[in-house]
Amino acid sequence: MAAKALNFDVGDYVVYPKHGVGRVIELQSTDIAGMQLELYVLRFEKERMTLRVPTNKAESVGMRKLSSDKTMQEALTTLKGKPKVKRTMWSRRAQEYEAKINSGDLVSIAEVTRDLFRADDQPEQSYSERQIFEAASSRLARELAAMEQVDEPKALEKILEILNKAAAIYNKDKGAEK
Repeated sequence: MAAKALNFDVGDYVVYPKHGVGRVIELQSTDIAGMQLELYVLRFEKERMTLRVPTNKAESVGMRKLSSDKTMQEALTTLKGKPKVKRTMWSRRAQEYEAKINSGDLVSIAEVTRDLFRADDQPEQSYSERQIFEAASSRLARELAAMEQVDEPKALEKILEILNKAAAIYNKDKGAEK
């Protein structure tokens, strides 16, 4: 099976599933154990981290270009949906949420963000719920920011605005049921 190298250029924004949005800062060629290896050097500003990914492994680890506008719209539409709260143990749900975030799939990340969002008038979240929510919303905001060429706080503001509008609709429905 020949691994085809994805073509990323220096300066391109890319998504690495476990770390989110980074930027290709260099294409490096190095000699490891007598073999020539081509590497993408990725920089993740928020984590102050540099990652080297062999060009022939980029696809298999799930590295990809930023999402299409269509996928981003699908993710933002997902945020407007009704939150799905499973009645399973928190530890199991937390594992599922982490897996969705680390998948790098924008719509899955949007689902986690939607499901763990709490409006100001809703009950408090546990510390671990808040941590996972922040990880998911930050990952979503970084990709939105890179696509719309704005900063992360501005993108997060847009996401929270969508979530608050949706929460107002669904919480109003709950009040009518009582």
